[in-house]
Order: sequence, then C-alpha cells, then structure tokens
Amino acid sequence: MSSAVIADAIVNLCGVIGLAVAMLALYRRDARSPLTRRLLVALGIGALLFLLRATAWLTQNEVLDDLSAIPAAAIPFGALVVTEGLLRRHAPRVLKLAVISGAIVLGFGGTLGLGHFATPYAVALALFQVGGFAACAWLLATRDRHALMASENRSIDRMIVGAVIVLPFIVTDFQALMPDMPVRLGALGALLVVTAVLIAGSSSEARWHGVLLTVLRLASSALLGLAAAFVAPDADAAQIARFCVIAVSGVLTIGLMTDTLRAYLESREPGVLSSLAISPAAKRDQLIAELVRHPLFESARRYREADLADYDPALLRNRLATHRVLRQSDAPWGHPPTDPAVERLVSLLAASSATHVVILSDDPVDLLVLAVPVISADPATETAIALVQRILIMTDKATA
Repeated sequence: MSSAVIADAIVNLCGVIGLAVAMLALYRRDARSPLTRRLLVALGIGALLFLLRATAWLTQNEVLDDLSAIPAAAIPFGALVVTEGLLRRHAPRVLKLAVISGAIVLGFGGTLGLGHFATPYAVALALFQVGGFAACAWLLATRDRHALMASENRSIDRMIVGAVIVLPFIVTDFQALMPDMPVRLGALGALLVVTAVLIAGSSSEARWHGVLLTVLRLASSALLGLAAAFVAPDADAAQIARFCVIAVSGVLTIGLMTDTLRAYLESREPGVLSSLAISPAAKRDQLIAELVRHPLFESARRYREADLADYDPALLRNRLATHRVLRQSDAPWGHPPTDPAVERLVSLLAASSATHVVILSDDPVDLLVLAVPVISADPATETAIALVQRILIMTDKATA
C-alpha cells in the first residue's frame, strides 16, 4: 500500500469523524429545526462517502470503492436540500429532477462498473458535483433578500463563500483528472466548511474567537506537518504535502471534538447566571448563599458597614458611589493613588487576598469581596460578575 493511499485514507477518516461530530453539535443546538434536519442529511451523505472510501482504500476492497459512487453522486442532492432550507422555498423543478436523475444514473452506474471507465466517469461526476454546487450558489446569491431576516441573509452569504471555497477541494478527489495530486483534499474541504458552519452559529464575539482559533489551528498544524516531514528520510514535495494535509485534517478534527465535548460538559453544569436563574432564592442574603456554592464565588466574603470599621466606611462612601465593581488590576480606579479611600480599598483587597470588590450598596456600605483565579479571568467572567452585581441590587430593591 502506497503512502499516497494511506494519506488519502487518513484524511478521509478525519473527515468522517469531523462530520459526525458536527452532526452531533448541530443536533444538540436545535434538534427540532427543519434546517438542522436538512444539514444532518447533507453531512450524513458526506460522512458515508468518506467512510466508504477510507475503508475501501485501506482494505483494497473494490466493491466498497464502487459503492462509494452512490454517496458521491448524492452530494449535489444534499446541497440542494440545505439550499431549500436556507431559502425557505422549493428549488426549480427542473433543477430537482436534474439532481435526482444525476444521482441515480451516476451513483448506481458507478456501482455497476461505470467507474472503471476512469476518465469519462470522473469527468461526468466532477461536472455534476461542481454544477450542483454552482447551481445552489446561484440560487442563494439571487434570492429575495427582503423575504428573509438579516441574520438569515448573513448566514446564506457565509454558505455561498463556503460553497465557493470547497469546489477546488472537491476536484482534487478525482485522480483521473488530477493524477499528480499527492493527496485528495475533499475531506479537508468538508472539515473547513463544517468548522465555518459551527462558528457561524455562535454569537458575534464567540464567532470572532472561533475564527482566530481556527486560523491558529490551521497555521500551527501546517507547521507541525512540515516539521514532521523533515523527520522522514528522503521526503520530497509530495510527502511534505501529505504530512501537512494529514496534520491539518487531524488538528481540525481534534478541534471539533474538543469544542463539542467542552460545550456539552459546560451545558451539563450550569454557570453562575444559570444557577441564579433557577434558584428559588428571593432575597439578597439567600442569593449570596446560593452564589458561594459556585466555584467562581466560592472565595466570596461579604463585608457590611459594621465589618469595615477599621477601613472608615464614611470615607469609602464617596468612592464606592461611582463604581459597581472594582478590580485590583485597575487600581486606583481613576483616582489619585494617595487618596485615603483608595488606600483603604487596596488594603482591603490585600487583606482578603481578593481581586474584585462587588459593590452592593454605598450607603450603608455593603461589599462582596472575592478572588477570581487567573485561569478564569476573561471577559466572560467579568461580564458575569457585573451581571451578578446588577441582579443582587435589583433583588434588594424588589424585596424592599
């Protein structure tokens, strides 16, 4: 078995795992959505194709290789199903008939031996797949934007870009057309598309973080593959390309798995805001008792005015009235460092080994002092702390 076949099989197995993980992630997000079901159909066709190909190449089974023509020819059908779901309307009847007829003729024809006419069959299947993607992209690009919401239009624009990006990767799967390609890239293109789809389904801030992480993964994995290639003796350009593609495919697949598993585990354990939302507590004291059970607030300690006698509460009031949350790293919080109130607040943080002061009230002084671990210090945590402060203040007013 040649290194090219092994590389093709590994990349396709990564594609199988990546698409399966993406299907699970989409199902978890919204299992009842009609668009989700359509995406699952399309991804399932791609996963079946990569699984049959990888198994056939590794076992040198010609029957499985012929059977892989069925999902290969059904790919335009899956793309059309997703397109109809995005547009929320049916595609032209003639396009539907062409996609279904082509899938039947090329799919079942390939299993019956048409695939042995390598070049003519490869040309026909490649044109069919590329034509199917192009037709779907044209339907999406010429849609009635006013009939869809702004968020739907943005999602469709991203899908168009994804369809355009994946076309060159699909063509490389046909070795009869591109015999000099060191490795087939169809599965890698699918991994890039599903990664983009999952990122597009996130919030705007999380989407930008996802893009940065993906770029980092692509760059670092390509460098890792390049470094690994030089370990092998007599590595030529083709071998270097195979190492890089395997590394990129593997890292993208691992990234999909870890991101999905992390999201699942986080959903099983409610965050601090979720804990407050489902808590039966109705008063501030009860909510604080609920808060300290959460890991983020387990170090929290409450200081009422009587507890702050050594820090001169009357002096603190003027400074506390203009802030909601004080972070140790932001000291002196826009005031002179020699300000007596600032000095007392810094002393309070140091004495408590704390990083944050949550101000519940400035008159009388009522503070919640806590230490946030360095590993948890991020914008999401800061937002959660600010929202907790708002909830505690509003709860006090509501029960007053």
